[in-house]
Amino acid sequence: MAFATSWPTLASTLAPILLLFASNVFMTFAWYGHLKFPDKALWLVVVASWGIAFFEYCLAVPANRIGHAVWSAAELKTMQEIITLIVFAAFSVTYLGEALTLNHVVGFALVAAGAFFIFMGPLG
Repeated sequence: MAFATSWPTLASTLAPILLLFASNVFMTFAWYGHLKFPDKALWLVVVASWGIAFFEYCLAVPANRIGHAVWSAAELKTMQEIITLIVFAAFSVTYLGEALTLNHVVGFALVAAGAFFIFMGPLG
């Protein structure tokens, strides 16, 4: 029975992470996917990006609603930013064909270090 009573907490803990990963895939395509199509009219890529972003919102809003049962708003935002960097790094290498440099890795690591302080709790 311990599993049954821990399920809401488990779902509230893991669901936001999974939903935020999925939403960030959509948002990354919405914001950066058009870079492979520089010949397309700007208005067209704006409309297409807006359409893609709709699906991001359909995942991100529930992620935050569900996650707020376990995580603070600051923790949810921090989690979203770290997930964004992970998704973006994979996207830029695989879809855009751009290399990640040591500068990128160091910069992302510094952001992750900041996230550490958000999640570690009160200092002192």
